[in-house]
Amino acid sequence: MKQEFEQLMAKLAAERDEVNLKLHLASMEAKEEFAGAEKIWEQVRQKASDIADDSVETTDEFVGAAKVVGEELTAAYQRIATRIKG
Repeated sequence: MKQEFEQLMAKLAAERDEVNLKLHLASMEAKEEFAGAEKIWEQVRQKASDIADDSVETTDEFVGAAKVVGEELTAAYQRIATRIKG
């Protein structure tokens, strides 16, 4: 019985270490992706500001491009959230 318990503890310790490593790596990846998303966020904010400013001439193409970048940013945030949860 004692030997079975020791084996269980060893197995649990190994699984714990593996999960801990995966969490750390996922966290690093999530942080890196978030840093990249922050740069895109600043671009989107600037474009949104330009679009909202009536004194700045914007074309449908400009607005469309801003929308595409915003959708890409949404996807990035969703990937990050999935990594954090998973």
